[in-house]
Parts: sequence; structure tokens; C-alpha cells
Amino acid sequence: MATIEEKQKPKTFTDGMRLRFCDVLEKAGAVLNAMGLTPNMVTTIGLIGNMAAGVLLALGYITWGGIVALFVVPLDALDGAVARYSGSVTPYGAFLDSVTDRYSEIFLFGGLLVYYFGQDNLLAIGLVFAALCGSLMVSYVKARAEANHFDANVGLLTRLERMLILIPSLVFNLPMVALWIIAVLANVTALQRIFYVYGQYRASKGK
Repeated sequence: MATIEEKQKPKTFTDGMRLRFCDVLEKAGAVLNAMGLTPNMVTTIGLIGNMAAGVLLALGYITWGGIVALFVVPLDALDGAVARYSGSVTPYGAFLDSVTDRYSEIFLFGGLLVYYFGQDNLLAIGLVFAALCGSLMVSYVKARAEANHFDANVGLLTRLERMLILIPSLVFNLPMVALWIIAVLANVTALQRIFYVYGQYRASKGK
């Protein structure tokens, strides 16, 4: 969930998009709140939707899996909007949101992994593995950096960019295109963050 300072000085594409669509998100959050949905309920619905998308992908229904993911991915931003509108922003809510985001990616890539295992497509299996590793490491590096009081909010391919690449590719049944891009650029992003943190560490030591 972006802080006020992050909104004022967006460092990533994700931060910029949140700033650009802030008013839209807040209005949507108000609607969901009026429907009686809590932030954690929105987060959970998103996770269940991605689980369903993963099952469809595993069964070979690539386009349908992409369509389901297309409808539930916006919930990633709306749970925070509901929390802000209802004044129920909590550390646990932010924690749950982050954890379910990781699980959602695991289910999507896991579905593709099962599908390509059934196809005996070793190249695709390797790309899914590399894409998933890179995606998880992007988030893990940031979490560990922030736990040690470093900033790691930089990089080419944060979660929003990954979803903007993956989901259209699934909808148009071109998953290999997304896998190649994410397998390479997600790992590049993780390395970007590692070097960015290292630069801060060196600066803190006066070197």
C-alpha cells in the first residue's frame, strides 16, 4: 500500500499508476465498502479468483484462465482503497495483501507449470520456473531491504508490470511471450534492487 510520500514521488510504474488513478480507486473503494465488503474480504476474493484462474491454466484453458485473472487482478489495488475509505488500514491488512499477492502469482505460474508438464515442453517448464523465481525474488528483496531499513522500491518489472504482460498474453493464448519477458526482466529487476540496496549500504558506510 503506497504511502503519501510514495504517491508524491513515484519511483516505479506501479506508483505512477496508483497516483494517476487515485481518484478512480477511491471511488471504487467507496462502492465496495457500501456493498459491505471489508478490505480483507476483497483480498480473499482476489486470491480465490487467481486460484480458479490457475486451475483453468493447468487444464489447458489458457484464454479462460487469462479472462478470470483479468477480472480479479484489479482487486489488488481495490483492497487498499476500501481500507483507506473505511479508515481500517492496518499492518495486518498490508501483510495479508502482500502474502496473497505472492500466492496469486504462484497459482498462475503453477497452473502454467502443470500444463506444460503435461505437454512435456521442457523449454516452457524452464521459463515458468525462471519467471516465478524472478517474480518472487523481486518481492523478497524489497521485503528484506525494508526490514533492514533500506529502500528497494525501484526496478523495471514490479508486480503490476508483470500482470500487464502476463494476463493479455494469456487472454490471447500467447503465454510463451509473457514467460520469456518475465523470466528475463523479473530477474533483472531483482538484481537492480540488490545493487540499489548495496549502493545505499556503501553510502551509509561513507565509502
